[in-house]
Amino acid sequence: MDNDNVNPVQEFEYKAEMKQLLHLIVHSLYTHPEVFIRELVSNSSDALNKLRFRRLTDTNILDPEVDLKISISLDKENHTFSIEDTGIGMTREELIEQIGTVASSGTLQFLKNIKDESQALDGQLIGQFGVGFYSVFMVTDEITIETRNASSDSKAFRWKSQEEDKFTIEEIDRRERGTKITFILKEDYKDFAEDYKVKSVLKKYSNFVDFPVSVNGEVVNAVTALWHRKKEDITDDELNEFYKFISNDFETPLAHLQLNIEGNMNFKALLFIPQTAPPMMYRDITDKSLHLYSRKVFISDNIMELLPDYLRFIKGVVDTEDLPLNVSREVTQSSPVTAKIRNVITSKVLSLLEEMAKDDQEKYLKFHKNFGSVLKVGLNSDFTNKDKLTDLLRFESSKTGAEEFISLKEYVERMKPDQKEIYYVGGNFRDAVEKNPNLEFFRKNDIEVLYLTDPVDLFTIPYIYQYDGKTLKSIDKSDIEIKPDEQTSEKRLSKDLTEELTKTFKSVLGDLVEDVVESSRLVDSPSTLVVGKSGLDPQMEKMMQMMDKAYTASKRILELNPAHQLIINLSRINLEDSSSPLLRSCILQIYEGAMLNEGYLKSPADFVSRMNEIMEKATK
Repeated sequence: MDNDNVNPVQEFEYKAEMKQLLHLIVHSLYTHPEVFIRELVSNSSDALNKLRFRRLTDTNILDPEVDLKISISLDKENHTFSIEDTGIGMTREELIEQIGTVASSGTLQFLKNIKDESQALDGQLIGQFGVGFYSVFMVTDEITIETRNASSDSKAFRWKSQEEDKFTIEEIDRRERGTKITFILKEDYKDFAEDYKVKSVLKKYSNFVDFPVSVNGEVVNAVTALWHRKKEDITDDELNEFYKFISNDFETPLAHLQLNIEGNMNFKALLFIPQTAPPMMYRDITDKSLHLYSRKVFISDNIMELLPDYLRFIKGVVDTEDLPLNVSREVTQSSPVTAKIRNVITSKVLSLLEEMAKDDQEKYLKFHKNFGSVLKVGLNSDFTNKDKLTDLLRFESSKTGAEEFISLKEYVERMKPDQKEIYYVGGNFRDAVEKNPNLEFFRKNDIEVLYLTDPVDLFTIPYIYQYDGKTLKSIDKSDIEIKPDEQTSEKRLSKDLTEELTKTFKSVLGDLVEDVVESSRLVDSPSTLVVGKSGLDPQMEKMMQMMDKAYTASKRILELNPAHQLIINLSRINLEDSSSPLLRSCILQIYEGAMLNEGYLKSPADFVSRMNEIMEKATK
């Protein structure tokens, strides 16, 4: 700002992505318009927490003794709404950067996708992407912010929105520290200027804000550190309300865990497992998880080190006496105290999940459906809890229905007496897996096979390797221990004829395959492709290719079913003329058909052309 001018008003344009975001908010439908109250109160609470934290070590604060509070003023006659806090306030630069920028990467694109798919924007999404302030534009066209930073030598400023693409900033004469936001409600939302309406919303979403919140002078929230109360003194309603407040969720939690740890370390915690996974949990976005306090004083809501990555879905509060009040966030993140708290929380949460899996399978399967993929990531990072994590895994199988799951322990209990390995097969979805010809032997002999349809599974299995002394083995591998059926049927090629045919197959296919052998696993199909002992699972190879376009999949071993009529017919042609063009075409077609089944066929046009040629000869 030019200090030679007296209170000049400067006009700014929103950044391009900010304009798009505002357009989406103003012109899209929301299922929960009252969310703007929650977001404004949450922002005020953050500002007060920052001020309280700064006040511990900084004496250069304007009016340090002023009470920390949030005041909402309503005028139902004029339809005005204002909210004011005594928090840390904003500087001119912060007004420009923080109010004019989309905070989280990926937010705009995600919201665009929802709009393109004609979905309603659920209010619970807003707070998760750092754009909570802009939810106000659902209920008003123009917003005014008056703010003064907490530094004793700070200046005060007024920020004012101008339609959807501009805002102005000017210096003003404001004595008070903190921020005040004022606006006139649109006609459709004028009931948000009524005391009863705003109080009910505050009770629903913001009852546990850690500062007094008043509406027209009346304090309406329960200012209490819920986690410091005894378990038996806390009602389910209080737990549910508290969870909704800290998580920005509209649903009640699936489960909760209250801890009071005393001894070598001292901390209290109130932890929650959500009902459903947030929409951006698997994307590149920082999702706030646990709020850290020291003696009821807020330190941070974004210390990821309190939880391992595979438990990042946990929401809640941790309050410890073992961290000094004036500790910095950076020191907190690397503190041995933080590491010890993390270990205890991890162990307690896994124990909670073990109890849930044992006592309430329906609830546990709901948890696993939402968070099982995240939980599996722990197998390649948390070797201390590997056994616990392994027991918590669930899979579909050849003996379960769709959306039915079993544990590895249950699989082992159902194994055949002479079965030495735990069998599994990977695929993108159940229907595709069940069409895999490599299942035929196992289906015929009533041997259970786990279905690994979650993409994370094939990264997980190598870290398990064995369970209860049984090796986990893919049925797509060549080295599984299969005892061939005793087949006396005359409708089967002799060993000599099979060997002659495999030689011709090898001659025609050459370097396209690692080998051609007689199959012990096929029942109904003429052929299949399997991976050599040193090769990766087919699904794993696809993932490797997605990560590295230069990655080359290993050559396959082609297995032939000597009892299948097609193979018997080809053997007859082979005996008559091993160089027959028809035989060569059929061999290539069998190989490429197997490649097509695996999703690796490079030239579908050649495959179709050859198929037409063969059918033309067959129909003469």
